[in-house]
Amino acid sequence: MKKQVTILGFAGSLRKNSYNKALLQAALELLPKDANLEIFDLEGISPFNQDLIPVMPAKVKEFKRKIKTADAILIATPEHNYSVPSVLKNAIDWASRPYEDNSFNDKPVAMMSASTGMLGGARAQYHLRQMFVTLNMRCINRPEVFVAFANEKIDEKGRVKDEMTREKIRELIESLVAWTRKLSNK
Repeated sequence: MKKQVTILGFAGSLRKNSYNKALLQAALELLPKDANLEIFDLEGISPFNQDLIPVMPAKVKEFKRKIKTADAILIATPEHNYSVPSVLKNAIDWASRPYEDNSFNDKPVAMMSASTGMLGGARAQYHLRQMFVTLNMRCINRPEVFVAFANEKIDEKGRVKDEMTREKIRELIESLVAWTRKLSNK
């Protein structure tokens, strides 16, 4: 029997009824049997301050630990000002420091995004891909999951109701699990 692939997921949004948190919840529902997904909330991670690296805040230590113990990473993010939200960038900065202790090093990663606009967060994903290069992460290329007009595809209870969106999320998770296995020989 294959070993479980453990995935750590987090959203680049703090909003309670975030469309991107809804994408993570859908991923939980659509996981293959040989994978598990833990969702980490970025709420409470303090602003990055390099002076605090020697006495890293507890929430940051927990985040770094969870990244290191996961086999793969799943990020769901909105787009803010044509890029990633500050909360996500801040969390990435913390987890990748100090340089010799980059928690993301060599991790397989997948991403998805949702927005009420027609591009579905595409520009945020492209900026994440740029960050993944310097973080030495192993990003899957397909499928790309951009959920445009999210307010029409996710209901008021935070459930992804659009079947095509659900299928793309399923494909993304399956691809991430397969990619993780390929990279680690699991």
